[in-house]
Amino acid sequence: MNDTTITDATTDTTSKPDLPDRLCVNPRSKHYNAEVFKHDVGIRLNGKERFDVEEYCISEGWVKVAAAKALDRRGQPLLMTVKGTVEAFYR
Repeated sequence: MNDTTITDATTDTTSKPDLPDRLCVNPRSKHYNAEVFKHDVGIRLNGKERFDVEEYCISEGWVKVAAAKALDRRGQPLLMTVKGTVEAFYR
């Protein structure tokens, strides 16, 4: 029984995919990646962790966050762009 425990632990290594330069939480977006969202992703903007990010782009240095309770004509939240130094990481 002890040998199977060791074998299970060594085969249980799950590799996380690399985080893309641009990622969106909306499944209808072309920047949505379901493989990345199987893991918990964190975003830092200017060194401070944000929990309300809808989309980010590391190379261009911006994140999009929902603007209060405002909705567009399709019922999706209106997004504001906030610029700064963006870092994406797995928690």
